[in-house]
Amino acid sequence: MTRYAALLRGINVGGINIKMADLRSTFVDLGFENVKTVLASGNVLFDSDRDDIPALKSEIEAGLRAEFKYEAWVFVLDLDTVRQIVDNYPFDPEREGWHPYVLVTPEPEVLNTLLSIRDELDPEVEQIQAGDGVLYWEVERGMTLKSRFGKSTGSAKLKASTTTRNLRTLLKLLK
Repeated sequence: MTRYAALLRGINVGGINIKMADLRSTFVDLGFENVKTVLASGNVLFDSDRDDIPALKSEIEAGLRAEFKYEAWVFVLDLDTVRQIVDNYPFDPEREGWHPYVLVTPEPEVLNTLLSIRDELDPEVEQIQAGDGVLYWEVERGMTLKSRFGKSTGSAKLKASTTTRNLRTLLKLLK
């Protein structure tokens, strides 16, 4: 069995409200074991003996669409990958007054597009750095939605290909 984290994009914001007990039940109904939700922002830990992550992603998205009637976008990572992402965070995760974020995307062209604005960022407000299938982002508290990079990640065309988590959330998934 492999332990996975499913990161759901856009639930419990923007009118898509899902109770964590209902989310957990959906994962159990899909046949996953040892299912646990973490926070109310769409983080689900589960065990599976299958190792085809794209197939798991498709199955979970279809199950969520059927159960909750919304366009589901899910990112599935095994916990070893989550651990590597956390361990490779390039900025000071405890920097006072700043948020440590990780943007997840399986699409290299999306990562490259987002990285292309790096030189336009105000380093007094934020900075980004590429990782393996992720983009690390450090932003001053209070500027997440106002910053140049924050605004660029909110575009509709990125909904299906990215999700962002605070580094502290990823640490909770590993506990």
